[in-house]
Amino acid sequence: MTNASFDSTTLARPEPALLPLLVLLASLLSQYVGAASAKSLFPLVGAEGVTGLRVGLSALMLLAILRPWRSLPGRADLGNLLVYGATLGAMNLSIYRAMELIPIGIAIAIEVTGPLAVALLGSRRLKDFLWIACAVAGLALLLPLREASGTLNPAGIAYAAAAAFCWALYIVFGKRASALPGGQAVAWGMLVAASFTVPLGIAHAGGGLLVPAVLLTGLAVAVLSSMVPYLLEMMALRRLPSHVFGLAVSASPAVAALIGFLMLGERLSALQWAAIACIMFASAGSALAKGRRGRT
Repeated sequence: MTNASFDSTTLARPEPALLPLLVLLASLLSQYVGAASAKSLFPLVGAEGVTGLRVGLSALMLLAILRPWRSLPGRADLGNLLVYGATLGAMNLSIYRAMELIPIGIAIAIEVTGPLAVALLGSRRLKDFLWIACAVAGLALLLPLREASGTLNPAGIAYAAAAAFCWALYIVFGKRASALPGGQAVAWGMLVAASFTVPLGIAHAGGGLLVPAVLLTGLAVAVLSSMVPYLLEMMALRRLPSHVFGLAVSASPAVAALIGFLMLGERLSALQWAAIACIMFASAGSALAKGRRGRT
């Protein structure tokens, strides 16, 4: 317990704690407004074209801002950077292919099981098995095993699961590459991702990527889905413990579903909302458990 003297300093204390949470909420909103904007481009250039635009433009912006060539990575970092960048590109492509076939909120709910699996991997605590069970229950509700969930495209679920797997690898190799200073790992990783997603996008959509309306929307997607969330998350992480950050991010599927409804008219069934709630509960519980272990 802190000293509860009612002076001006005490009254001002809640604001610094609230501000990073608001910044993180703004990051989530930006990310999924960008995702909804990307989905509006799928009929024009496909998921491959949108991925090429987002990753390619993001790479150019990161290179211009961070100028990573000022300190080239050593040989020991090259392998991690290559895998990190490859998983980053594959994750973007997979989640966009998923969003092309199933609602955004459901795609994100499945995708977040990737970092959840990394957080729980190797755990032997009984409570952690509860979070695993909640996540599995949520996924089971989304799988097209019954008539009630048959509206979900199986390929869309598979792509979202692939995105979850890529996100797990992204976390593992991102940590190994994060020793590079000044955000260089992100810049180099995005360049590696662009090296194959941009050619794939061009092969799929061709000159359609250069249509002014498509290019401008692609730029908005790159800014909203990559640049703004990255900068805002860095601001929030400086002020929030990692478990509080994880707890807030566990709301991602609900935020994505809400944006999908408002911008794209995607309506989820009660069963699908229940599945999302199970996965969010598992993610939030894992984050809180991690915070308690960190304080012991």
